[in-house]
Amino acid sequence: MAINTKLELRQTHNLVMTPQLQQAIKLLQLSNLELASFVEAELERNPLLERAESEETGASESPANGAKIEDQSESDSGSAEASSDAEGEGSERDFVDLEKPGSAGSDAMDAEPQDVFPEADSFSPGALKDSGWSTLGQGQRAEGDEGSNLEAYVAEERTLRDHLSDQLTLAFADPARRLIGHHLIDMTDEAGYLRGDLDALAELLGAPLELIEKVLCVMQGFEPCGVFARDLRECLTLQLKERDRCDPAMAALIENLNLLAAHDLVALKRAARVSDEDVCDMINEVKRLNPKPGLKYGSSPSQPIVPDVLVRALPDGSFHVELNSDTLPRVLVNQSYYATVSKSTTRKEDKSYLVDCLQTANWLVKSLDQRARTILKVAQEIVRQQDAFLTYGVRHLRPLNLKTVADAISMHESTVSRVTANKYMATNRGLFELKYFFTSSIAATADGDAHSSEAVRHRIREMIDAEPASDVLSDDKIVERLKGDGIDIARRTVAKYREALRIPSSVQRRRLKRIAPGASA
Repeated sequence: MAINTKLELRQTHNLVMTPQLQQAIKLLQLSNLELASFVEAELERNPLLERAESEETGASESPANGAKIEDQSESDSGSAEASSDAEGEGSERDFVDLEKPGSAGSDAMDAEPQDVFPEADSFSPGALKDSGWSTLGQGQRAEGDEGSNLEAYVAEERTLRDHLSDQLTLAFADPARRLIGHHLIDMTDEAGYLRGDLDALAELLGAPLELIEKVLCVMQGFEPCGVFARDLRECLTLQLKERDRCDPAMAALIENLNLLAAHDLVALKRAARVSDEDVCDMINEVKRLNPKPGLKYGSSPSQPIVPDVLVRALPDGSFHVELNSDTLPRVLVNQSYYATVSKSTTRKEDKSYLVDCLQTANWLVKSLDQRARTILKVAQEIVRQQDAFLTYGVRHLRPLNLKTVADAISMHESTVSRVTANKYMATNRGLFELKYFFTSSIAATADGDAHSSEAVRHRIREMIDAEPASDVLSDDKIVERLKGDGIDIARRTVAKYREALRIPSSVQRRRLKRIAPGASA
């Protein structure tokens, strides 16, 4: 076979992504906090960038003014013309449509806190309530500087480590025991549990294991009660001993937390050797304990969620959608400074540096504007698709996927996915992540419209919350009721949704209702 050498010309289409375009795509999926940090870094690095001083001017030129969703096409076309003065009409299309085709459990027996204490997550500091949302944004100040409390600015929240360290100083005078105590504090997590091996600590410090255990025994008496426990059983036992309630029956109940997690009252009563009334009282007393005592102090200040999009209902029944101006960084390119410096610059390297800074600054300003307009366009379409949810509630949440929104606004699915990542929308129904509105569909029993899986979960929870103690609903009964409402759903799907909502089975719920305070015998 002969090998020949020849030249050929081929014409191919390739999408070449410049570093600027790659960064522009990354900007889409940044949260408002990550974007603010990125812009701050660019302001420090680039001398031609400066923060916009006039908020009135920035607000008038920003897409944050919003638009009614029924006038969406007109507002989008007008804003696109306003933004094409210096950058060209094709810049937004290249950025937004870059990726378009053709254009460039079962019942758990392990005794974990969430098993025995279903509300354990509520102990987390700064937990966000579904019904509330914060509009506190960047640049907001308290009214009246004279009335400001200086202590509010300089006071620092004391952490669990600070509390334990203060008690350690008072508990031990021996430097060796204090050293062991500091290591034990370092091994304690923010919930107050001791994570680590005492044998490894003894080998590390060259100290007898008996001495470390003695120090630990003393430190387990620190406040908050229950700290330095090695598991949930020990944590609850420490709190019961503090209340002088750790009798043999209660100790037997704590040793069988797996039965409590499974709500097996018969086995618990047999293990503790008590009556029905006593076991119910003991269970209620255990549930009043704190499974995560360390969280009451917190470890770091929680960051409130600031919505990126604001939606409010209008008197005519439509919805006004706008961007939250507090989350939009406003930067300008200092052209006069560039002109002044470039005139006095003679070195080739300095001129190249200035040109690079100017190009980077122009790109950042353009990308921020395009990012804001893209988020607004996606949010307007989501509101248009889910207007029934905003008007009537979660029962009317429609099935929605990325492709539906992408096709409606002529974008690629991956672009919509990036836009909805780490973004939040404040509505009359509460604060929601944009991804919340994208749910799978469940078929209807007749020829009706499909139902959103999130709406079905909500109906299941409503049914279970309203069930009386004398008639606890099984999964089969829930299926029958849902089919009566026109929802075609399988029993295994109901069980999967119930477990995802962390709702016990009908047998477990019946046992729980029997031991609930005020329940009839």
